[in-house]
Amino acid sequence: MNTHVRPGDQLVIFVKHGCETCQMLEDVVGRIAGAVPTCVYTQDDPGFPCGVAAIDDTSLEQSFAFDIEAVPTLVRLKDGQEVARTFGWHRGDWQDMTGLDDLGADLPAMRPGCGSKSREPGVHDVLRARYGQVDFQSRPIQLGAWDDEFEATYDRGWSDGLPVVPPTDARILRMLDGTSRKADEIIGEVPPNLSPITVEKVAINAVMAGCRPEYLPVVLAALEAALDPLFTMHGLLCTTCFSGPIIVVNGPIAREIGMNSGINCLGQGNRANATIGRALQLIIRNVGGGRPGELDRAVLGGPGKYTFCFAEDESDPTWQPLAVARGIAPGTNAVTLFQGDGIQGFLDQRSRTPEELTKSLAMSLLAVGHYKLCEFTNAMLVLVPEHYAIFRDAGWDRARITAELHGAMVRPGADVIQGAHGVGEGIAVSRRNEMVNKFWPEGLLIVQAGGQAGLFSAICAGWTGGRFRTESQPVTREIVL
Repeated sequence: MNTHVRPGDQLVIFVKHGCETCQMLEDVVGRIAGAVPTCVYTQDDPGFPCGVAAIDDTSLEQSFAFDIEAVPTLVRLKDGQEVARTFGWHRGDWQDMTGLDDLGADLPAMRPGCGSKSREPGVHDVLRARYGQVDFQSRPIQLGAWDDEFEATYDRGWSDGLPVVPPTDARILRMLDGTSRKADEIIGEVPPNLSPITVEKVAINAVMAGCRPEYLPVVLAALEAALDPLFTMHGLLCTTCFSGPIIVVNGPIAREIGMNSGINCLGQGNRANATIGRALQLIIRNVGGGRPGELDRAVLGGPGKYTFCFAEDESDPTWQPLAVARGIAPGTNAVTLFQGDGIQGFLDQRSRTPEELTKSLAMSLLAVGHYKLCEFTNAMLVLVPEHYAIFRDAGWDRARITAELHGAMVRPGADVIQGAHGVGEGIAVSRRNEMVNKFWPEGLLIVQAGGQAGLFSAICAGWTGGRFRTESQPVTREIVL
């Protein structure tokens, strides 16, 4: 312990002028210092306590070294090692530790103290970074005294175009507190440069994205899913299409960290939704080197390349959550990554039977990618509660809704071959006599989310790489805390 206690010291006292209990003990501290070898550290006023040669600890270095949680704190040392401690004023404890039997006889027997300045919000993390044993593996960047830290992140290419939070040591340490995983654990290699990434580097990018520490396990799980070869992140990154990772979160953690699964869940305004998806995109950019105009060759891109992350609404017990449908145990925290585009709105406020709604949804789903492209992309349907209620009230569950939608989208090959209806796009002419499905059997994912504000569901078209059915698929991963 780096205490700087002078030879012969036996007692150490921590006080602050702003604490009423410390003020009450001003004479007591003076008497102790006059009778017993004592070091007095003052956290906020070098002139307090009066009449005592107190040591200025406004830097809070010694308060951090002694791990002071409250003041006043009395510590007894023997041969430089702590053997006893008490905080607040407890007359009997102070008398026993000092050997002064009549100490504070005219004071109340007990009085609670105040929080240590070293434990004020945000302060402890700064002290950990300044005085603790920080062993970061990432290369530190030193800025000049007059440099603007926000502009520096732009200049170094760390930004997605929006301001990022500068990743100071204190912020990184605070972020790492959000997971039990070790900072030097290697998660994998991030495309396109296949650069190794550790939990520490994930934390750095999560800081820049604006995440809170409790979001970090979700970011880590999303990254692990993205690095699964089956997700084909490298191809998704280099595509000329619109697509990027869409993150769907299931399990209790979504509520615990305040994710939005209701009104405006695909939009702005929720910190967890916005920053978790952004953290993954920043990792791809800053660690993997996936920068637009370089290996990221999207013709138009899409706003989802900033962030696209939301939670599924699991409040209705009749609905099977997406992660459960994909093999995760009920009640388990999980993320599913889908290679998808932006939102295609679906408006149907008149259909009132499941049969009507199925046909109506199928009409919009057939437009994914192109009306005449079949088994070419996947799709994600975000079904709002009011639309789901039409199915639920008729006794239809996830399995039946999915099967009925697939059935409603089967078409004669002659209707969708290249050249049909005077349109060049379409499936191969050799499939003219087949009955053709729009999506692979596993290619339609349904998520229940959104507010009770209207019959407006949404469709997210899948990446064109979905045509390679066995090589590129959505990926689901359990979240490890």
